[in-house]
Amino acid sequence: MTLEQTLPICIAGTWRLGGGERYATCYPATGEPVAWLNAASLDDVEAAVQGAHQAFLHSGWAQRKPHERATVLYRIAGLIRERAEELAQLQRQDNGKPIGETRALVASAAGTFQFFAAACETLEETITPSRGDFVSMSVYEPMGVVAAITPWNSPIASEAQKVAPALAGGNAVVIKPAEITPLLALQLARICEEAGLPKGLLSVLPGKGSVLGDALTRHPLVKRVSFTGGTRTGKHIAHIAADKMMPVSLELGGKSPTIVLDDADLDHAVAGVLYGIFSSSGEACIAGSRLFVARPLYEPFMARLTAAAAQLRVGDPADERTQMGPLISAAHRESVERYVALGLAEGGRLRLGGERPAGGVFDQGYFYPPTILEGLGNHQQVCQEEIFGPVLVAMPFDNEEALITQANDSLYALAAGIWSRDYKRAWALGRKLQAGTVWINTYKQFSISTPFGGWRDSGLGREKGRLGILQYMEQKSLYWGMNDQPLAWAGLETGQ
Repeated sequence: MTLEQTLPICIAGTWRLGGGERYATCYPATGEPVAWLNAASLDDVEAAVQGAHQAFLHSGWAQRKPHERATVLYRIAGLIRERAEELAQLQRQDNGKPIGETRALVASAAGTFQFFAAACETLEETITPSRGDFVSMSVYEPMGVVAAITPWNSPIASEAQKVAPALAGGNAVVIKPAEITPLLALQLARICEEAGLPKGLLSVLPGKGSVLGDALTRHPLVKRVSFTGGTRTGKHIAHIAADKMMPVSLELGGKSPTIVLDDADLDHAVAGVLYGIFSSSGEACIAGSRLFVARPLYEPFMARLTAAAAQLRVGDPADERTQMGPLISAAHRESVERYVALGLAEGGRLRLGGERPAGGVFDQGYFYPPTILEGLGNHQQVCQEEIFGPVLVAMPFDNEEALITQANDSLYALAAGIWSRDYKRAWALGRKLQAGTVWINTYKQFSISTPFGGWRDSGLGREKGRLGILQYMEQKSLYWGMNDQPLAWAGLETGQ
């Protein structure tokens, strides 16, 4: 790949230039172009969906035995592992994450394909208890064409979490990657082709989500949309889906509380709080952005936390030692800065950070330091709205009843963290917190085997888990009559 060439995109198994405007994907650490490509056009959307529909009908993929589909998914996992370093370096350039983190995301993608390959070939259908003179069975069948709309903060891992179960279920998939991070989805499409996925079953349409994502969601041949991204866009998709009577999976925003009780192990708590908010530069839906600390512990804990945050290594994502890279774009950094200014205007004070770093690599990229605000109440705007950056708001609490009220006082309910040596106490608190995921004495740990999703404005449905494949399948009931006589209602019994 040379910088001058325009990359083709994958439209129903054909690699060609998109029909939209030419644009560059840029390295957030320098602002310089990494690659050029043409966005997909609305005609490309139509071609991709129609091609996917034909491939679904005629490629034989949906009719293959589950273990036969699984064989292809295992190959995809193997190819991702073979090219792991190449993919990790490309993702580092695509969205500016530190190389250590992008390696983990690539490994996660390979593990996801492997997991759903196993889930596919071991998925059981059910003979249900009979309630009459018949045998009844519940079976699962593919939906058809599925749209996977993915975010910029974790390319390839997010694509894998949608594409792997959808393909395992026998569907065709159209990926709409984030406009500014399309390169990993394109590489994934090439890997799927090489692994033996039939032509036309996978397309990748880079470009503006407001145009292409909207068109995919509205298309009558698209039978399901799986979306990860902002809550406003997710609600828009949900409205369209309601008119179509189409199921959706929506993994949306978060404003996750992380709680340090008075009996917490401080070494574990400090490390976990740092990781929960400042890894990925805070650009994570599950970031632990609201910190509640028991008041007697507040000052000693905050002193340790602030000192440790000040030592985090912000810098070049290519450097193996870097812990925090740049934010995704200049515009996003300005949004984070506005939230910090708002927090100060609301009466908060800076405990750490709050100003752009300067000099060397910092003068080129979109870097922002670990930032800690305090002196605010949970009702204030910076405690209620998702900042999606390395900004932590710290608050003391006096008793657990007030803590639970504040922690649950949010439109979002995606994740939460608890730090305590008392496992019974932590368990009881975890059951009272309203969140799709609660971490106890750890944070931001994931397993493809464990369902993930949120409540309220954090989304609908669940991804991951052995049964995640069923999100992309329709359930059907079959009955075999075993009665010796015709159904009595018709009056046709023998001898009548």
